[in-house]
Amino acid sequence: MGTCHPGPSLKLLSSKVGCMLCGCGSLEKYKRLDEKLERKMIEVRRTASGHANFKSINSIIMRFPQFKEGLKNLRGAFEQYDEDSNGTIDKEELKKCLEKLQLNLKEEEVEDLFHSCDIDGSEGIQFNEFIVLLCLIYLLMKPASSPDTASTTSKIGSPNIEATFNTIVEAFLFLDKNGDGKLNKQDMIKALNDYSPWEKSPAHVTRTRFKEMDWDKNGKVSFREFLFAFVSWVGIDSDEEEIPEEGS
Repeated sequence: MGTCHPGPSLKLLSSKVGCMLCGCGSLEKYKRLDEKLERKMIEVRRTASGHANFKSINSIIMRFPQFKEGLKNLRGAFEQYDEDSNGTIDKEELKKCLEKLQLNLKEEEVEDLFHSCDIDGSEGIQFNEFIVLLCLIYLLMKPASSPDTASTTSKIGSPNIEATFNTIVEAFLFLDKNGDGKLNKQDMIKALNDYSPWEKSPAHVTRTRFKEMDWDKNGKVSFREFLFAFVSWVGIDSDEEEIPEEGS
């Protein structure tokens, strides 16, 4: 995004994840989930009403404070499911969380979600990862065109979170200019420059923003990768950094 300034945490995490993904077989760990998300994004675009909340990159950036407040409302749910209060949700706690939400997922689906959101490989889901996890669950479990999805969302812990998740999806769809369910560098250039053709974004800005999302350096950005970058852009990570770690 042209005017947002992600903190060191995103750059460090992007570098760390990039190194992790270079390992043998690591890419396969994410492939199934990301392919599901691509299909879901195409489906959501196809069934969309045609009304667009976003007409420019700046219109997305202007909503960052509202996104941040909406996502912070999930803190209570995170603490509820973090039964041992150690600041992370492990695999067993995740399974209990899904049971409480009455989401009947296959073991393989739980594994895919857990490992795809545990991006630092700590075997525990931290708060920013939890936000991504719930958004992915919400998106994948939600029928593309359903008048009533509140029953799933209300259990998550906030009556406003469905609207927040839906608006994040809209932001992704705005950036996905060719409608294939993933982002590429051309999408970013077009999104950054289309609205203000007389004020082109510098090429290094576009490259930097794209690199922050493209952690596996394959030239494409899935909705999952976009979500992690987006959560950091709106400032959730900076809040986390203010909380001192035990023993620090």
